[in-house]
Amino acid sequence: MFEKLEKLQVVTLAIILAFGIVAAAKIITGTFSKDTITVTGSAFQVVKSDSARLEFEITAKKPERLSAYNEAQKQIPIVMKYLEEKGIAKENIELGASRGYYNYKRTANGYMTNEVENYVHSQPIIITSKDVDKIKELSTSLDSLISQGIDVNVSLPLYFYSGISDLKVKLLEDATVDAKERASAMLKATNNKVGKIQSVRMGVFQITPVDSTNVSDYGINDTSTIDKKVTSVANVVFRVK
Repeated sequence: MFEKLEKLQVVTLAIILAFGIVAAAKIITGTFSKDTITVTGSAFQVVKSDSARLEFEITAKKPERLSAYNEAQKQIPIVMKYLEEKGIAKENIELGASRGYYNYKRTANGYMTNEVENYVHSQPIIITSKDVDKIKELSTSLDSLISQGIDVNVSLPLYFYSGISDLKVKLLEDATVDAKERASAMLKATNNKVGKIQSVRMGVFQITPVDSTNVSDYGINDTSTIDKKVTSVANVVFRVK
């Protein structure tokens, strides 16, 4: 009797497990057989910067602070004349806030003392222009002022594109179209078609030099080159029909 009972329990347990496996299979199938497809589309456009900024500074080093300041002030008219000859209008030139610092004498062992050796006065000059090619040329020619006794330190020019906001809208649209084309190609082999968009998630924009392949999770905003490549990415979920 006990043997028959044990067999009955085993059979019952087997039936319960079988139903459990079938139910689990249905749940798993339902989770993974969604009628949607997720595709990443991209689009890019090469643009030319339409404005630029160039900053450089003239410096004067003298034993005293006042004499260093006066020396730098005497150099400003020479620099302004040079810029005028290069075709830079006065309204595009701005004098930044001057700054300076003391250099202290050092011992033979390299230790700094409290005795002042000289004072360095620095006068920043900022140029903005829509003529980006002229700014690029100027950034490489300013060093010629050294031949006139002027100590010049030139920073790298910065280049900007003013139409970036409108371009981002267009590229997002193009990236979405590209995603649909990719989805169509993927579904063609299964005789399915792309349905309506379920959702769109815009990726970060990458503004890079034209020949760059760099990407960043936070996006890139290159200001070092005149010609830039603006790339947009869109992650799109489509219905499958």
